[in-house]
Amino acid sequence: MDKRKLALVISQNDHQTHPPVNTAATNEHVGESDENVERGNWSSKTDYLLSMIGYAVGLGNVWRFPYLAYRNGGGAFLIPYVVMLIFAGMPLVFLECSFGQFASLGPVAVWKAVPILQGVGITMVLVSTFVTIYYNCIIGYSLFYLFASFQSPLPWADCFSWWDADEICSRTPTDPLCNLTLDDGYFEIVNTTWLHANNETCPNGSEISIPHQGPSEQYWDKVVLRRTSSIDETGEIVWYLALCLLLAWLIVGAVLSKGIKSSGKVVYFTATFPYVVLTILLVRGVTLEGAYKGIEFYIGSQSDFSKLADAEVWKDAATQIFYSIAVSFGGLTALSSYNKFHNNCYTDTIIVCVVNCATSVFAGFAIFSILGHIAHVQDRPVSEVAQSGFGLVFIAYPEALAQLPWAPLWSILFFFMLLTLGLDSQFASVETITTSLQDEFPVLLRSKRLYLTSVTCLLLYLLGLVCVTQAGIYWVNLIDHFCAGWGLLVTGCLEFIGISWIYGVNRFIKDIEMMIGERNWLFWLWWRVCWFFISPCVLAIILIWSLATFAPPTYGPVEYPVWAIALGWCTIIFCIMWIPIVAIVRVARSEGSTLCQRITTACTSAPDWGPYLKHHRAERYKNQINPKQRFSNVQLPDIHEVMSKL
Repeated sequence: MDKRKLALVISQNDHQTHPPVNTAATNEHVGESDENVERGNWSSKTDYLLSMIGYAVGLGNVWRFPYLAYRNGGGAFLIPYVVMLIFAGMPLVFLECSFGQFASLGPVAVWKAVPILQGVGITMVLVSTFVTIYYNCIIGYSLFYLFASFQSPLPWADCFSWWDADEICSRTPTDPLCNLTLDDGYFEIVNTTWLHANNETCPNGSEISIPHQGPSEQYWDKVVLRRTSSIDETGEIVWYLALCLLLAWLIVGAVLSKGIKSSGKVVYFTATFPYVVLTILLVRGVTLEGAYKGIEFYIGSQSDFSKLADAEVWKDAATQIFYSIAVSFGGLTALSSYNKFHNNCYTDTIIVCVVNCATSVFAGFAIFSILGHIAHVQDRPVSEVAQSGFGLVFIAYPEALAQLPWAPLWSILFFFMLLTLGLDSQFASVETITTSLQDEFPVLLRSKRLYLTSVTCLLLYLLGLVCVTQAGIYWVNLIDHFCAGWGLLVTGCLEFIGISWIYGVNRFIKDIEMMIGERNWLFWLWWRVCWFFISPCVLAIILIWSLATFAPPTYGPVEYPVWAIALGWCTIIFCIMWIPIVAIVRVARSEGSTLCQRITTACTSAPDWGPYLKHHRAERYKNQINPKQRFSNVQLPDIHEVMSKL
């Protein structure tokens, strides 16, 4: 056969399956050097790498990893952490980046490779949508604290009566009281000092515990959140948090107004500034008295290698790797889809994974050095001041910063760092949503990016208003517990199964080699084994273990009612249910006289699957597919057309 004629025919078929877009209307959003004029490309490789690093490096690197490290053996925790990075994290990052770059499509449209699993892409976008809603609320909290930091002294530096709190406000625990019955039958309320002075003990059941909160904890509960007692009590919208949330969405919308062309420049600041602040905090922290206590507690003398025999430690390591690298959200695929075709996505994978994990370890030193100083000043164990999540960044660390000289300066730097950490992750999440919509409706939406971004941000802001009510923190915690969990593990497993088992791991490797060049068999042996067997098994084990050890979510001592837990399950079911629904629809619409034939057809790549640009598509058919396979992805009528032209 004449290969040039075959390439011409494939190119003509590609023109039919990819209808032309009004490029005149989209040229304002793309550069003159863009390889893909219709969708656009990154302005430079640096834009892409910083966007990827900013997306992967988020709040979890600061508020979750250090806590997990000290809880699971200190320095010993780095062993399962690195092992899980190699076996679970890197393989999925490499797969998603290669997948999106090869087809230049977002997380939904890219599943033309395996149409029966297109619901996986829908699940990714839905999970990203839910996470985006509550994640921007956390950015809103950071904005509020940033504005509040421009005061001296800091408003949470001491207790103030105008907070109208029921609990006693004190930095040190209040001694419990005792309802002591006297000899004459009367009773008296006494404290522990009186008991010791009179050689008395408090009978069992007579202790009176006094509600107690530190100033930063009361400020968080009573001033910032105005938190109600449970999710049942919605209360009213906290107007200043609603304004902070609106400002956060205005920032996101403005940065994404021109898509990657504008966000790719902003991340030069948002992706690098956190490292400047972490370095400043680390230098300041290690110079404080007692800092060594925090660092020792983090990875020093507390290292306990016997913890490696605990399955829970390995589960925590795998879970942290899986979430911190931001796999299965669809963002890696969406960002990579704007790469030029021959970009080396393999080196990108190594850089992003190494930088992300190194940031987690580095942040732990900055956090625990200052916590160690506070533990030393208050003469308390480090374990009593170390917390995770909201408790670390909005209670424990602000409390520590308030006791440092020049406290407002350190507080401004810290919360501005949180703001930048959250924003660049948010940029990629919203870009995932808009990219998926543009790929599904290119003619309608690709030339209207500004309107699409504006409407998306407005709708997500309105949906997020429930998270800035007086019960908002309960909603944030509930969504985080359910959506950012099992849905990601399910989609991750199906990604490996779909690409390695259905699409074909050898075929996928050939696609990657077309982009980055050929590699020897030893190079691909590792990735082949991980994609085909090791990584999906690891994710399946984590999924089963997580379901088996499921515990209802709580916010501190507050438990959720049954209806809230049921709603959480309904939310994750709503995200996942599109996987079987789309699969059933695909099979029902496929050609074939038997169910097996229909399933086979639904698993076959779409006719227009392949590189987005025509000359890359023709090159693929000419150089990579042998003559017997060249027409495997072309519909039957197209085969007759090809043969007639040949």
